[in-house]
Amino acid sequence: MQLPDNLNYPLLWSGLLYQICLSPPQLADAVLGAMAGYLCLWALYWIYYFWRKNEGIGYGDMKLLAALGAWHGWQSLGWIMLAAATAGLLSVLFAKLLLSKRISLTTTPLPFGPNLAIAGGSIGWIYSSFPQLRELNFLL
Repeated sequence: MQLPDNLNYPLLWSGLLYQICLSPPQLADAVLGAMAGYLCLWALYWIYYFWRKNEGIGYGDMKLLAALGAWHGWQSLGWIMLAAATAGLLSVLFAKLLLSKRISLTTTPLPFGPNLAIAGGSIGWIYSSFPQLRELNFLL
């Protein structure tokens, strides 16, 4: 249930280093992506905290989305979040079907980090396989 900093930070810095060395024109988008990724989940954390009076998302998820923003740029964050939320919903539905008596959807904490990782890898693969799909970023 925890994403360790010794995995998140190297992923973040390697994404920024990749942009510096191999794609300098996208460096500004990568830095904005890292900041926007972190701040997006940070704002969601505080909204949920004030609403429910407990933590709904962890700081590791914020750092992982920042790292994905550094790798993919700020334009891809909408697609990453949509794919992660979809993967999370599918995993919850699958778990509920298999463990219907042992899992409560209202009280069982569910990790979001694996869904972010799946979404980041999927979006990276889609963009590398079909570069023309980057032009659809304006939809989200």
